[in-house]
Amino acid sequence: MLTDPFVVLGTETTILEIFAVLCGLSSVWFMKKENILVYPLGIINVLIYVYICYNSRLYAYAGINVFYTVMSAYGWYNWLKKTDRDDRICVTRLTPRALVIYTLLIIGFFFILRFLLNKFTDSEIPSWDALTTAIYIIAMWLLAQKKIEHWLLWIIGDVISIGMFAWLNLYFSSFQFLVFTVIAIFGFIEWRGKLATKDEGRRTKDEGRRTRDEGRGKKDEGRRTREEGRRTKE
Repeated sequence: MLTDPFVVLGTETTILEIFAVLCGLSSVWFMKKENILVYPLGIINVLIYVYICYNSRLYAYAGINVFYTVMSAYGWYNWLKKTDRDDRICVTRLTPRALVIYTLLIIGFFFILRFLLNKFTDSEIPSWDALTTAIYIIAMWLLAQKKIEHWLLWIIGDVISIGMFAWLNLYFSSFQFLVFTVIAIFGFIEWRGKLATKDEGRRTKDEGRRTRDEGRGKKDEGRRTREEGRRTKE
């Protein structure tokens, strides 16, 4: 029953696909809000898409959803884990060195996955399947680390996925990725605002520390001046 096809607005779909889309949209919305519910809803979504993608011969995409499940469990734990200062992980950005490393990893994953898909599967679009999968592998890892750059990778991957799923006649899934793209754009803007606020707070804190240090220095200088004056009198 869940996989029986029916037509909605002239488009063939299934209850399972619609349910997966709703879970996926909810998950990305909670991701935008930096809410932990991104992970349980995301796990439901990706497990369903393992089945959908495998049946559509998107083998790398099916595989990446298995990886998503594992990474979602890790991300769930990492977002709830507290640091030595009793704080939870917060939004940060990649260093230039890390940016280069992750870019090279995406390229490496792409060529490996494309080779495997061409060699061992009957994937209809192996290059696009490999590219989106390579992008999403790194995006998922960066999400678990709350690196703001993960949003840019989701945007790129989602734009490609819109056309991929439409080409496979999975129009509701294609629409899902269209909405994903819009939410990802707003998510990037929202996280960038949080990061700017954090940076401003750090600058204010640093300025306050410098002011206190300067005040302490002046106080020490005044003490030394008084001591020198006392010795002069003696």
